[in-house]
Formats: sequence, structure tokens, C-alpha cells
Amino acid sequence: MDRWTAEGALERIERYRVTSSHMVPTMFNRLLQLPDEVRERHDVSSLRSMVHAAAPCPIETKRRMIEWWGDSIWEYYAATEGGGTSVSAAEWMDRPGTVGKAWPGCAVIVVDEDGNDLPPGESGTVYMKMPGAVFEYKGDEAKTAASRLRDFFTVGDVGYLDAGGYLFLNDRANDMIIVGGVNVYPAEIEGELVQHPAVGDAAVFGVPNPDTGEEIKAVVELLEGWEPGDATTGAILEWLRDRIGRQKLPRSIDYTTEMPRDPNGKLYKRKLRDPYWEGHDRAI
Repeated sequence: MDRWTAEGALERIERYRVTSSHMVPTMFNRLLQLPDEVRERHDVSSLRSMVHAAAPCPIETKRRMIEWWGDSIWEYYAATEGGGTSVSAAEWMDRPGTVGKAWPGCAVIVVDEDGNDLPPGESGTVYMKMPGAVFEYKGDEAKTAASRLRDFFTVGDVGYLDAGGYLFLNDRANDMIIVGGVNVYPAEIEGELVQHPAVGDAAVFGVPNPDTGEEIKAVVELLEGWEPGDATTGAILEWLRDRIGRQKLPRSIDYTTEMPRDPNGKLYKRKLRDPYWEGHDRAI
């Protein structure tokens, strides 16, 4: 396809009897937003391995995809620098939200601010290692050194391990919003937003607030048939109130016609966030 579309993907899976491919959560959301009669029209029984990665996948989105595509759904979490985790559909259904266990030969740890290993269930910075994977950031010794802990490295993600060694991610540390001293992770809010029938895509981040330091801003790309305005904003926020804690509710919602994503689905959140911080000394 010259440009990926949800119905176009289903048509090609059926026509070419596709067995394996790679998607990102935004594509899953687009597929699930299709009318039932469109989804049921296409035969996807040829699928054996549909791998997804690159961004957090909302729990409800993934559960619905597994109910539709079954054991073909696989997920991995990894970094170019080396190492990672993976999880099958069956494992994920037993532990909703996990990104899996470390690959064979790899190791994953979660540490506190002082570099001490944390017990299961406590969130901290995620570090990984893969034997033989040695790297440095070109021309940036300071960044290389800051990413290292013993023989492990981090890309700045925050998460926790359960008692079975399965990794759960909260969010990127640099995406975390601090509202009056409370840490808020945008991924959870974004995951709920995209379940609303008006929302095609969503991004959540912190913007300046003189009293609390930051406040929560949502930017939404609406589906066809919905118009931006107070009525739509009110409907979305009212719906969110029953799904997330009060302290996580966005203070406001702005609208865009298209999210700044690369062809692989990666969201350039900075392009949305930076204009709100113009004229301020720094982004918290």
C-alpha cells in the first residue's frame, strides 16, 4: 500500500493470505474502529505471527485484538542498543499489560534513583543488557555514561517487574507529567482516550501551570463525523471520569487533523508539546 489504511490492510491480508507482519498500536486502534460488518467481511485466518511494538498498547485495545486475531498476536519491547523482552498472546492474557520476559541470554532489571535493584511490583528505571552488545552514542560520551549502570543500559523507560519476571511499563521518564508533586504517566490516559468512539488518535503531555508546575493537556484527532468544540470536549471528559482517577483527568483538550507520526507509527510528541512551552524557561 502507498498509504496504510485499516480496511486496505484487511483486504490484503485476505487476498495474499498473509501469515506474518508487523504493526503498531495506532494501526490496531484503526482496525478496531472499523464497523463490525467491515471487519467481519475479511478472512484473516491465515495470520500466524502479527508482531507489534514501537509504542505502548492500551490494554483494552490489545485484549480486543487477541479476541479477534487470537494467538497470532505477539509483542516485543526492545532498543536499538541491544536487549529486550517478548510476550505471546496467551502469556499476555494471563498478565494484561505486560511486555513480556527478557529474551534468552538477556537480562532486565528495575532500579531506584540510587541504582539499587527494586523488588517486584515497585516502579523504577528499566535497565537491560545483552551479552556482546557494546555501544556508545556517537560524539556524546556524557549521554553514553548516563545510560549505563554496571553492565546494563537504559533508554529512560519507567516500569516494574512482577514476581515471575514479567516487565510492565509505566511510560518514558521524560514524558512523565508532575502535577503538584504527583507523577502522572500519559500512556494510561492515552490508552483510555482512544477507546472513546470520537477519538481516532490521542496524545497527552504536560503544559505550564503557575500553581502546580504542570497540568495535563490532551490533543485529540477526531474520527469522521465528530466536530471539535465544547460539546465534544465535554462528552470525552465526562466519559473519562468513570475510567481514570480524578488527578489524571486532562484539564483541557485541543484538536488536530493529523498526529505527527512517522511512517512506523512513532509519535513525535515534542512537536505537539513544544509550542505550549514557548516563553517559559524550561519544560519541567
